[in-house]
Amino acid sequence: MTVPEQRVPIAPPTTSRRRVLTGLVATAAVGLGVPAVAQGKSIRIGTTFDNSSVEKANGQGLYQGSSAFFNALNKSGGINGTKVDLVMADDTFKPDVAKANALAFEKDSAVLALLHPLGTRQTSEVMDAVPGMAVVGPITGTVSLRKKTSPNTFWVRVNYDQEVDKLVSTAAVLGQSRIGLVHSNDPLGQSVLAAFKAALAKAKLEPTVIATTPNTTSMEVGPAAEAIAKAKPQVIIIGLAGTAPVFMKALRDAGGNSSAYGLSITASALAAMGDLARGLGFVIVVPSSYSTKFEIVRRYQADMVANGTKDFSLTSLEGYMNAAVLAEGLRRAGGSPTRASVLAGMASIENFDLGGVKINYGRTNREGGQFVDVAVIGSRRQMLS
Repeated sequence: MTVPEQRVPIAPPTTSRRRVLTGLVATAAVGLGVPAVAQGKSIRIGTTFDNSSVEKANGQGLYQGSSAFFNALNKSGGINGTKVDLVMADDTFKPDVAKANALAFEKDSAVLALLHPLGTRQTSEVMDAVPGMAVVGPITGTVSLRKKTSPNTFWVRVNYDQEVDKLVSTAAVLGQSRIGLVHSNDPLGQSVLAAFKAALAKAKLEPTVIATTPNTTSMEVGPAAEAIAKAKPQVIIIGLAGTAPVFMKALRDAGGNSSAYGLSITASALAAMGDLARGLGFVIVVPSSYSTKFEIVRRYQADMVANGTKDFSLTSLEGYMNAAVLAEGLRRAGGSPTRASVLAGMASIENFDLGGVKINYGRTNREGGQFVDVAVIGSRRQMLS
């Protein structure tokens, strides 16, 4: 059953927020002629994600970031004077529910696009269910999805091939040649496995150990942890998301002392890991949420604070950036946007500076972002890039 839609609460304007959302909203700053947001008229954006199950930390973080962006956007005049409502539905991380949510959004003609569906199978269902709507910023790096003919889907994050290649090359630079992998035995895991084998071949290395868990949500991680502890790789790449904390505990309990590198989807589980996160390296597909050398991070932090929180995270920054990319597509869609004009507007985004991060689509390209880096959790559980 689809959970009823929920609107993002729009916070009242504050006099301290008189600034431009450069390149993301119309052109003038508050106090310099930004049009008032039209009353009784809005652009609706749908989003379906896990808000109550194993991936709820990811889902809630994404929603927090995208909500902060759209609240700030509306305070600054909306899109051509029209406010944007972000409407969410909880899919409990179930692909069939994600599809049902997408189809429900499709029936509402005011919903012009969908934002950051979460999960590989969930994204696959959503992008196929609504071919006439733009689907922006899916939270998965599975390469097979990007090879599908899906001109409605606009990727902002890099793919898992790029993530795993970054981790393997980082390990190799550090002199770590005995590298293992744990992955889920499902479409997500198979994508990670293929990327792992390709990255090792590129580095002229052989895998030390490959272990699997039954699926993305399974807590049955003991056998995988024991196999890895026995093989004693120098580093283990964790191709898991919400189950990563359980795996890390099982690995340490089994006597495994390998260094651990996680994919970007592991970042949402850092808080749940506690002290187990110390020394963990992982891919980041957006800048550090504290790296204020990036203009996009400075805007994000200001808008999050204005939205009532100083709890900055990679996940909420990714949600914020996805919303910013969609807003640029909406702006290019014209004064009376339709689903078709939003698709055209998104496709026209080329060499767009998001604030230190470039997004580049085009007539046929749908993989817009190229940012990828590795960060490490320090002794005080601070992220060191």
